Amino acid sequence: MSRVIAITGTRKGIGRALAETYLARGWTVVGCSRDASDLTHPAYRHYTLDVADERAVAGMMQDVRRTHGRLDALLNNAGIASMNHALLTPGSTVERVFATNVFGTFLFCREAAKLMGRRRTGRIVNFATVATPLKLEGEAVYAASKAAVVSLTEVLARELAPMGITVNAVGPTPVPTDLVGAVPEEKMRALIARQAIPRYGKMEDVLNVCDFFLRDESDFVTGQTIYLGGV
Repeated sequence: MSRVIAITGTRKGIGRALAETYLARGWTVVGCSRDASDLTHPAYRHYTLDVADERAVAGMMQDVRRTHGRLDALLNNAGIASMNHALLTPGSTVERVFATNVFGTFLFCREAAKLMGRRRTGRIVNFATVATPLKLEGEAVYAASKAAVVSLTEVLARELAPMGITVNAVGPTPVPTDLVGAVPEEKMRALIARQAIPRYGKMEDVLNVCDFFLRDESDFVTGQTIYLGGV
């Protein structure tokens, strides 16, 4: 039986690339996004939902349990950002960013762990960002939301360890996707210059860290955040 992995935010960008990669490797992939996806594959199932919708997330995981009877891994990739000075950031933006990045991550961790716990094994990988350790100006809300994800990762690692579930996080540098497409190029260059390795990230960089966390041999690695690029 193939392993089953849930990946959030699979309609485009990093999430889409991750879904296609694990499908090519023979995994069964369940993905989700707010909008429908054109990704078609016999081993892929897409759910159209908001990751912050508690009932929808629980329903998706219940369907995974009924259909597959197991969940081996979760990649909490879905995330949104809004680059703006704090004094110009409306409260509605704060709520929207935290709803997706923090509440959505928590809900998927909680529901996935319930399913993983049935088999006493599982891998959860959350998505952080280098904007947090770099204290990136103009990204106060985004950086704060991902700092919450890191803290959530560390606490859940302890809570879920007795169930055989590891919880880690990857913190990508800017990867050319829609998430950073609206940011002025000079801002991107300034950010990348602060990295030890001053270049854009690649999908392969993110995949490499996810692969490490998902390995069977990584069962003694939990509560860790790996930031890319050397920040």
